[in-house]
Amino acid sequence: MIDQGLERRSAAVTEMPDELRHDVRLLGKLLGQVLAEQGGEDLLADVERLRKAVIAARKGEISADVITDMVAGWEIERAVEVARAFTCYFHLANLAEEHYRIRTLRERDAEGRVQRESLAQAVHELGHDRVTELLDGLELHPVLTAHPTEARRRAVVTAIQRVSHQLTEYNTPGRGASERAESKRRMLEEIDLLWRTAQLRSTKLDPLDEVRTAMAAFDETLFRMVPQVYRALDAALDPATGTRPPQARPFIRYGSWIGGDRDGNPYVTAKVTRETIQIQSEHVLAALETACARIARTLTASAQFAPCSPELKTALAEAVAAHPETVSELATRSPREPHRQWLLFVAARIAATQRRHLDLAYRSPAELLTDLRLAQDSLAASAPRQAYGELQHLIWQVETFGFHLAELEVRQHSQVHASALEELRAGGELSERTEEVLATIRVISWIQERFGTTACSRYVVSFTRSADDIAAVYELARHALGDRAPVLDVVPLFESGQDLANSPDVLSGMLEIPEMRQRLADNGRRMEIMLGYSDSAKELGPAAATLRLYEAQEALTRWAAEHDVKLRMFHGRGGALGRGGGPANRAVLAQAPGSVAGRFKVTEQGEVIFARYGHIAIARRHLEQVTNAVLLASSPTVSTRTAAAAERFRGLAERVAVASEQAYRALTEAPGFPEWFGLVSPLEEIGTLRLGSRPARRGLGAPRSLDDLRAIPWVFAWAQTRVNLPGWYGLGTGLAAVGSLDELRAAYAEWPLFNALLDNAEMSLAKTDRSIAKRYLALGGREDFARQVMEEYDRTRDLVLRVTGHTRLLENRKVLSRAVQLRDPYVDALSHLQLRALRALRTENPSERERDRLSTLLLLSVNGVAAGLQNTG
Repeated sequence: MIDQGLERRSAAVTEMPDELRHDVRLLGKLLGQVLAEQGGEDLLADVERLRKAVIAARKGEISADVITDMVAGWEIERAVEVARAFTCYFHLANLAEEHYRIRTLRERDAEGRVQRESLAQAVHELGHDRVTELLDGLELHPVLTAHPTEARRRAVVTAIQRVSHQLTEYNTPGRGASERAESKRRMLEEIDLLWRTAQLRSTKLDPLDEVRTAMAAFDETLFRMVPQVYRALDAALDPATGTRPPQARPFIRYGSWIGGDRDGNPYVTAKVTRETIQIQSEHVLAALETACARIARTLTASAQFAPCSPELKTALAEAVAAHPETVSELATRSPREPHRQWLLFVAARIAATQRRHLDLAYRSPAELLTDLRLAQDSLAASAPRQAYGELQHLIWQVETFGFHLAELEVRQHSQVHASALEELRAGGELSERTEEVLATIRVISWIQERFGTTACSRYVVSFTRSADDIAAVYELARHALGDRAPVLDVVPLFESGQDLANSPDVLSGMLEIPEMRQRLADNGRRMEIMLGYSDSAKELGPAAATLRLYEAQEALTRWAAEHDVKLRMFHGRGGALGRGGGPANRAVLAQAPGSVAGRFKVTEQGEVIFARYGHIAIARRHLEQVTNAVLLASSPTVSTRTAAAAERFRGLAERVAVASEQAYRALTEAPGFPEWFGLVSPLEEIGTLRLGSRPARRGLGAPRSLDDLRAIPWVFAWAQTRVNLPGWYGLGTGLAAVGSLDELRAAYAEWPLFNALLDNAEMSLAKTDRSIAKRYLALGGREDFARQVMEEYDRTRDLVLRVTGHTRLLENRKVLSRAVQLRDPYVDALSHLQLRALRALRTENPSERERDRLSTLLLLSVNGVAAGLQNTG
């Protein structure tokens, strides 16, 4: 096994592309220079000693006990510095890989061929007419959430972005030696600052901090990227894009739970929700004004060469009469340039909307679109490229983001509603929590009055058990505002295995609610439900949860057809594989036939937001891949093929689900397991990392069962131990229960769901390190649990390789395999540092001062391992 590991690592080094190797070495060398300057040559020497030792351990040249002794011999302060060094290294290595990915995307685009999983490929495969038909109902709805899975501080993220900018400058072709030298100097300056920036937050985030963090993704990426996606689809439908009215319609709608999700988070209040929508509005209006003003300034077409339409002339005249000073000034600055004058006036009105200058402000995005289309129609007659170029991008941006940027969704636990109704029905003084529930509904009403119904109407009820949980929200709305209650689309969230099985019956009960019947009549019989991946996986295990969710989707699709309901399924997927994560486009293609139907709504959580939307090229590729999958999954050919495979392997899936769930529950529900888990992992310490505003667990104190623990820290803590148990445990037993290897291989080859299940497990297994994991598991003092976990790991790894036909994990995914294998030794270094701190905290009785120092080391190592694995919760 050691020889195989060495062979894999040598192969990974050989496979590393020259450009990536150059960037990793450059950034590593600059970091080493910073370490020597700031910590002395002895710090750099210690870092190098540990680096060489973990590589030697991987080769079998030394025992891991040598590394344990090495890190134990350092003063805590030195161990902390070494942990910081490896954490900074991973930030820089991630950056180098991101740059290589961007270069690869651009090189493929330059080849002129239709890219795999692109919008052009979907049009090529399905045909122009079929894609055009699907466009009418096409909707991609990513929902940003503030779940605490981003371990990096925002200050660290921005420091990395500055290094990224300098690396781009340094690698730009055609730059002179002096220019490259200056870029290298600036890069060194920024790496120096990254080293000096505290990796850990000193204060806990509040919900509005999370809102502002998400706004950075909008400002830097989303706003500019969205029209590029529409343009790519338009060009795929007709290469004459930009000279004619677009065939592509806007199909992306962003949502957000940040500032609206109060389930288990007492810090999200009605006041926070109100401030959230205002912050969102400020950002989108500022972006729209900037874009409009930029287009206006460059639109210098003279009336002689681009005559103004009669309608635009009339509008300009009316504007002069209503706002003489503003429009006269614009006319003076732009004589005989009517389109420029008009768009500058539009930009002034957008600015007035942001300032709440009611005399000049737009009352709605529809008003703004009317004015923009007035200019577009005028230009179309004589200057079509000006009409359907950048101006069309602005129109798409308004259609996508409106004045509210993203639909703000509210989520609350069903039990909170039940308690509030009990108080209201009893009369008397209301509790603070009940008053807050009513205040939230009033804020929803205020948002709708100011920004329209689409800005905030969805109210998600977590732990929905019956239709009464949905009816409760409508009753609370009547208590809050009587006949003036806001428009509400109440969305049931089904999370447990039992709730998933009962979901069709709950929907049938919802049809009996008068407010629901009225809503269906008003919106064309559209209904939304949400499927929870995190809690179902924590309860059932990864394999059983995946298969039970698929069964639920099949049943819900049949229910919708029987009741003439256009059902949209909202997928509450996490970033980690143990919470429904993995490649989003493959997840779409693995959905039950008929369940997509041109619509896909999914949560984008924590570190996933920055991984997918941190750079415009990567963000565009992500959305193209997902849209490609939605189009293909909605085609009759793919649906028929998937349905046939699902039917053929239904019995196999049931055997896997039952056996895997039994194995998973036998471990996680065993007496003493929650306490053991707390000992072998940094679970308790993760709660002090100040990752987000929401508490890590329900209730106070140590978890008595997994029900007390949220899914995010459950997955995060297992990742730190290098076990990654939530991504694979129970699958091996489930596969073994089938008995026929040929049948399993056929399911892997023919059924997209089973293929994705095994590939995701393979990815999780590849990030598991058996030797490091055993050291963590030994801390719990329960050899039976440790043996049970490792036996299931060996069983799952063996069977996954046999079913896939691979000789090693990730054999067919070279890029990912290379990344995992090259990172593993350096993650080992941080794991050994973490083990030192964890062992002392668990088995010794340190003084308060020593405990604080050990906790600092542990938390820094947690941060570094998260960066190294590129995965938290």
